[in-house]
Amino acid sequence: MTKENCLYVPKGGDLRKSLISECHDTLWAGHQGEERTYGLVQRAYFWPQMRDDVETYVHTCLICQQDKADHQKKADLLQPLPIPTRPWESVSMDYISGLPKVGDLGSIIVMVDRLSKYATFIAAPKHVTSEGTAHLFFKHIVKYWGLPKDIVSDRDSRFTGIFWTELFKILESKLSMSSSYHP
Repeated sequence: MTKENCLYVPKGGDLRKSLISECHDTLWAGHQGEERTYGLVQRAYFWPQMRDDVETYVHTCLICQQDKADHQKKADLLQPLPIPTRPWESVSMDYISGLPKVGDLGSIIVMVDRLSKYATFIAAPKHVTSEGTAHLFFKHIVKYWGLPKDIVSDRDSRFTGIFWTELFKILESKLSMSSSYHP
């Protein structure tokens, strides 16, 4: 069976894996990576989920993994956050987005006291701004629990911008960022 002059490779045995190996591991192929390996395989062959099979093969190729390790930035050691001494002294904050929209609300701001693990969930507009987040923070957290000394958040642009930096400087609080990437 053919499709655009490409041979269909049936499932079963190691034929598919051997063809991917031929287009990836050999000296003439040179461990080119996922896209180029897929391009070489699809020139002559086809089967359902071929791209997934190529991706899995390349991601598990020992030679590629050993070579790639030299080019990637080494991850630093994780630094533990200090343990708060009283409730609401330190709060972690994050967004849940991609939710079905209800009226003009389409996301949730999650604020968790790091000592007691008490969580507050605040409905927010889908694309809430830094200022909008600050307003909700004061309305739902500061109003009831007081101003925390420290807020831990991810590196969302709403927290890394000038607005939050200046706000925390004025309030004499600290904004801590969680680790950006740890494989």
